[in-house]
Amino acid sequence: MSTISMIGAGTMATAISGRIAKAGHTIEVVNRDSAKALALTEKLGSRATTGTYGAVPTGDIVILAVPYSGAAAVVADFGEALDGKVVVDITNPIAPDLSGLVTPFGSSGAQEIAQSLPAGAHLVKAFNTIFGHVLAKGGCLDAFIAADDADAKARVSIFLESLGLRPFHVGGLQMAQTLEAAGLMMIGLAKNGAGTWDFALNIDRC
Repeated sequence: MSTISMIGAGTMATAISGRIAKAGHTIEVVNRDSAKALALTEKLGSRATTGTYGAVPTGDIVILAVPYSGAAAVVADFGEALDGKVVVDITNPIAPDLSGLVTPFGSSGAQEIAQSLPAGAHLVKAFNTIFGHVLAKGGCLDAFIAADDADAKARVSIFLESLGLRPFHVGGLQMAQTLEAAGLMMIGLAKNGAGTWDFALNIDRC
């Protein structure tokens, strides 16, 4: 098994980290607030460690599990420490009033973050179409991913499979625009049409 680094200690970070630990991976939790990182580490058990914010992450796969509004600052704080890493962006760049996405026209949160990464880092969009509490329940869920680098996409796919998820490639990183729109749609559906947050997007192959 491998080491995965988690930047963040919120709801999604906790849900993903739980599946990582159950899958037998070692997980490094990193957060600007070290007390929150330590609290999550203790919750995860013996396979979890606490990393130093801004230092080179231990894992080759680094999950950026912070709100989109703070993602640029986090990437800037780590800077070259992320060089050579596969960075998984889980954010949904949604306006506070849910009126739409806050990214520039023709771009996505993932593409904006990718532009700020070191040249040797590769960004993969994933997890943004799965609600944290649904992910935490376990079970087989579909995870849609977008990335430009074939090797990074393959490594994240293998990682997702190890968590009991079914990875589906949707295309290059430009397709993150569509995934983020899907994330907004799911929130709108939960608040309006579905009347529940207990659902997920899945491919029916029957």
